[in-house]
Amino acid sequence: MVRQQPLRKLITRAAGLVAGVLHDGRNLDHLLAREQPDGRPAVQDMAYSVLRELGRLTAVRDQALSRPLRDNRVAALLLVALHLLDSGRTEPHVVVNEAVAAAGDLHAWARGLVNAVLRTVLRENRLDAEPATLVARWNYPDWWIRQISVSFPQHWQGILAAGNGHPPMTLRVNRRKTTPADYLVELQNAGISATLAGGMAVRLDHPMPVDRLPGFLAGQVSVQDMAAQQAARLLDVHDGMRVLDACAAPGGKTGHLLELADVRLLALDADSTRLQRVQANLDRLGLHAQLMTGDAAAPHDWWDGVPFDRILADVPCSASGVVRRHPDIRWLRRESDIAGFASQQARILDALWECLASGGKLLYVTCSVFAEENGSQINGFLVRHANAKRLPLALDGDHDGQLLPDETGDGFYYALLEKI
Repeated sequence: MVRQQPLRKLITRAAGLVAGVLHDGRNLDHLLAREQPDGRPAVQDMAYSVLRELGRLTAVRDQALSRPLRDNRVAALLLVALHLLDSGRTEPHVVVNEAVAAAGDLHAWARGLVNAVLRTVLRENRLDAEPATLVARWNYPDWWIRQISVSFPQHWQGILAAGNGHPPMTLRVNRRKTTPADYLVELQNAGISATLAGGMAVRLDHPMPVDRLPGFLAGQVSVQDMAAQQAARLLDVHDGMRVLDACAAPGGKTGHLLELADVRLLALDADSTRLQRVQANLDRLGLHAQLMTGDAAAPHDWWDGVPFDRILADVPCSASGVVRRHPDIRWLRRESDIAGFASQQARILDALWECLASGGKLLYVTCSVFAEENGSQINGFLVRHANAKRLPLALDGDHDGQLLPDETGDGFYYALLEKI
């Protein structure tokens, strides 16, 4: 049996992750990959929660400090301790004692400071105070809140709230192997609560490791958000078509396309290491595609000149629609990054358009809720290409191709273009 580490050690590890994101600009997933298995779920939960609540926790911490704290690790440790106090899952005196001990492991001087801050917060009930700023209220940078409120004046609060929640765990059912109704019975027989969602999906009542899912290793199901599952359906693939999945890794949509039709599919990605994940997904599903390393914006390096009937352009983006799965994104992104993504997306779109057959269709996809990457991007493309026509989409609850994040799915944008 693996012995659980003391809380002070878990606090220290979680604080290291938070400091790595906020002060070193590191990706949280990359940092977590280096964490030891012992205690990792608890450490991950702390780090995720702090980043989801960062605006408010930072305001509470800074108000309790007499002067700015320059030590990044102690600053992050206070955030973790404040989250634990706020969650109520551990007795306050235990949190204070363990946080003070953890601070002492970093610096002797930090013990008194951490003790004073936490006891001040508890004594004055500062965690229950009404947030004084929009950043503290919504836990996003100012610029992010401004962009969402301007683009979606009727929905901005719901979008921000959804990004602070916990994502659902949705399974795509492989129709080559089973049906949603039959798989739901398998889950029930295994004591797993779930419901049907959409045409080919099942949503679990509670997330769980994939190795506990019946038939997962045999390719019966794949984990894929409901909004992401729309891509393969919207691309309208049929047997015998020549299909390009540009920017394919990690391969969720690649596998879905091949589940829907017997197509000749090229899965392209600029990162050869990430293509290994595509191959692993296909192997688990028992499906085949041609995999190639290449830049979607430079087809002269990989394209054989034979046009594609369908192209899936799931382009790099800000990932602003999936922040509940990656809570570090909102704090790592800068407002200036959005223009950079938009420029890259335009280059990819223009390049891939030359690879599409006349009468063919290209589906533009982002997991973003920023207009510059979505509607504005497509409007600019249509101005540049007179032989492009935007087709209507059969999407429930969309806003001109934009699916807003909610309890059923993430934030995605879709635009289906036909070459005329």
